[in-house]
Amino acid sequence: MKRIAFCTALVALAGPACAQSTTACAPRDTVLERLASRYGETRRSIGLGAGNQLVEVFASAESGSWTITVTTAAGLTCLVASGLAFETMADKLPNPDKGA
Repeated sequence: MKRIAFCTALVALAGPACAQSTTACAPRDTVLERLASRYGETRRSIGLGAGNQLVEVFASAESGSWTITVTTAAGLTCLVASGLAFETMADKLPNPDKGA
């Protein structure tokens, strides 16, 4: 329920740019501050997506909550997905000598 309120607040902060989409977006600094202060989430991974958009995963070791965000070059950060039971994984690549 808190996550829904957070998303609603982000949509309100983002203004007209977000009003046309169903994704919750706001300035990057606002999103990062809220993820840290309300959920205790810190960045766990980072990568570049399509169109050089920054894709990040934030998570809390205490609560297990997690959030995936995408940030545009203009600095607008959108929540893509969120949930619970975050775990850090370090799977090994399959052996190329053996079939999949």
